[in-house]
Amino acid sequence: MSKSAVPEHTYEADLRLLQIELVKLQHHIIDKGKRLLVIVEGRDTAGKDGSIKSIVENLSPRDTRIIALNKSSPREEGEWYFQRYIAELPAAGEFTLFNRSWYNRAGVEKVMGFCTDYQYKQFMATVNAFESLLVSSDIQVIKYYLDITKEEQAIRLKDRAKDPLKQWKISPIDQKAQKMWKTYSDARNKMLKQTSSTLAPWTVINANDKKLAHLNLIANLLTRVHYPNKNKKILKIDPKIVLTWAADSKKLPKLSK
Repeated sequence: MSKSAVPEHTYEADLRLLQIELVKLQHHIIDKGKRLLVIVEGRDTAGKDGSIKSIVENLSPRDTRIIALNKSSPREEGEWYFQRYIAELPAAGEFTLFNRSWYNRAGVEKVMGFCTDYQYKQFMATVNAFESLLVSSDIQVIKYYLDITKEEQAIRLKDRAKDPLKQWKISPIDQKAQKMWKTYSDARNKMLKQTSSTLAPWTVINANDKKLAHLNLIANLLTRVHYPNKNKKILKIDPKIVLTWAADSKKLPKLSK
């Protein structure tokens, strides 16, 4: 993994301040019965696990849920596609994070041929309406896509293969990530363009530097939610790390190719 531009002591100090804000946010969610859903998608090895860990590290495990669903069972394959995700949506007072989500269909399933062309088109045609229904039902939906360069992914895949503590992360899909890079890029671009709605827009995080990605993602998240006594002075966001654009814009921000 490439060396971070942020010294460890600076990272830990800044992260602590942001995590204190996350605790304030959680108190507000619980007190007011709010429902917050954060979706974390991205390239293989982009750091989804680490980003989520940096968010939930000091939050209440009773009121924070991390959802990372396995492959669909034979019964689930015969259900409405969104059905198994609905059971995992946040209840009142809960903060839920999806480590990959229904957008598997627009990414991995599409690229690897795990769904039919009809299933993919049906998903793309209905997901905005589905998320609109969630938002109109008072679930705040925030979507992040973690992006890295092909070169950085190659480094991380090699590191993962060498690290005995990360063997569980290695999969046949990961092994094809480099060979199918362009196909994944095309699927990502189409997904971002068609599913970034006004009610549930995508925010892209440049995740080549994991520490900068963690700090900027959390700061961005905190700016987008309401809670009392917010310390706005520490919510500094680097526009080179957090890439946002108008939901109705046809031009995507600068992404890895």
